Amino acid sequence: MSYLCLSGGRVVDPTNEVDQVIDVWILDGKIVAEPDADQQSSAGVRRIDVSGQIVMAGAIDMHCHIAGSKVNAARMMMPHLNRRSIEQSREFDRQWFHSGHMGAVPSLFATGYKYTGLGYTTCFDAAISPLAARHAHHDFNVIPGVDTGFFTLVGNNQYVMQCAADGNQQGMQNFLAWLLSKVGSYAPKVVNPGGVELWKQKRTGNARDLDQTIDGFKTTPRKILQSIAQAANAIDLPHPVHIHTNNLGIPGNWETTLGTMQALTGLRAHLTHIQFHSYGGGDESESSLCSKVAPLAEVINANPNLSVDVGQVMFGPTMSMTGDGPLGYYLQQIGAEKWYSADTEIESGCGVSPIEYKNRNFVHSLQWAIGLEWYLSVKNPWQVVMSTDHPNGGSFMAYPQIIRLLMDRSFRADMLNKVNSKVLEFSGLKDMDREYSLSEIAIITRSGPAKLLGLNQKGHLGVGADADVVVYREDDDKEKMFSVPRFVLKDGKVVVEDFEIRNVVHGRTLSTIRDYDIDAQGEIEKWFSQQYSIATESYGVESGEFARLVQ
Repeated sequence: MSYLCLSGGRVVDPTNEVDQVIDVWILDGKIVAEPDADQQSSAGVRRIDVSGQIVMAGAIDMHCHIAGSKVNAARMMMPHLNRRSIEQSREFDRQWFHSGHMGAVPSLFATGYKYTGLGYTTCFDAAISPLAARHAHHDFNVIPGVDTGFFTLVGNNQYVMQCAADGNQQGMQNFLAWLLSKVGSYAPKVVNPGGVELWKQKRTGNARDLDQTIDGFKTTPRKILQSIAQAANAIDLPHPVHIHTNNLGIPGNWETTLGTMQALTGLRAHLTHIQFHSYGGGDESESSLCSKVAPLAEVINANPNLSVDVGQVMFGPTMSMTGDGPLGYYLQQIGAEKWYSADTEIESGCGVSPIEYKNRNFVHSLQWAIGLEWYLSVKNPWQVVMSTDHPNGGSFMAYPQIIRLLMDRSFRADMLNKVNSKVLEFSGLKDMDREYSLSEIAIITRSGPAKLLGLNQKGHLGVGADADVVVYREDDDKEKMFSVPRFVLKDGKVVVEDFEIRNVVHGRTLSTIRDYDIDAQGEIEKWFSQQYSIATESYGVESGEFARLVQ
């Protein structure tokens, strides 16, 4: 195996505090120190001249929805959004390339190709039910070009809620460690804790208050959230807990978000698609909607243990896709023409419906502005991560335009003049002059996500890192620059060369397996045995059928 050297480029690597012209050396899929002359002579060297260009680590999308049954439902629901095929190049006749479709929810192959074409080398699906894990793993095995992983839904799991009600922290720790290991997951995900369970009990059910009692469990969303977060911190997960708070999308929900942040005092936690949780107002009326980014960002700025990704809304047609069952129903009630929900025999929920964000619509425009406010209000870029909550706020293909909005305030001002004018009154975006640097862009798309996920081998170009590398041709138009990298390397292999995909590699599925001393099996099986007794006595479930269900 010969060395590969990217020579003469400007390396932007915030993890290692590097922003200078240096060579990047690669061997056997890893970044290595510059070899001496004898090593170069014996192994051989392939040099790629990247002088005058920007070299960064491969980008990481730590919150997207790309795998499992929910994306299949979305594809079937809106086929007209998926008609356009991926563009073919002269290299696509090789046997390892496959056809695919684009649209709001691209096919598995197209998802991998397009992420690769943007310089992304790692992606995490943010909401997979334990019983849907096998499906997600199958999809990950198909998606080319990127390493993948997923977060497991636990916030409405009956055993979890029982542990929270009983104050059984040891049981909660045991269960989380056992579950993540069993399903091959990376981190626990909390969605509307307790609210999805109430939605299953009755159509209008939901948890509107952190201290509302969850019928049948003698616990509250606050207790569920705190118990999971404490357990995840106690077992030292690299990414402790990924949180979708209660009341997503509802005017006035910023108070719930603030309460959630306060409930997490002293604990590491990540609040996701924070844009959707930052609305002032009341009585669930759109006319009362306003931005409450400022007071929430103050909390983030004062608490380095907390982080957020944005869930930036971008204009155009897309699909809403959530593990928050009552939210999916709410969206359908306020105008979605179609709706898909699935919550049978899973301890979570699912809602899928189409949506189109319009730049003249006040609510949509305000959502767009609130997302940008978050990027510009969090002082430490290591605490904020780029996301569109793909496809909920928009496609991941919009990331280059978001980068331009952050780096070019004149472009941002031009775009602000094209949205509903009421936004100027109800958000603070017009007064924000901050412009991101290249280093800050590298943080929110690479170094920061890697650090928050505990991926020490990713997000940087130091010795020992995975050789996931992207080379951009510098351009004043940052949207153009980040749309089409000149080179992309995955595990040291050149997959994009001179702006075209030339090769395909298949990534790894990343899971969290820690040597944690647990005696979880006995306790968990005891609880399942109790549920088995209830099921057989109440519903006549056969022994073998229930055994298969709980294994």
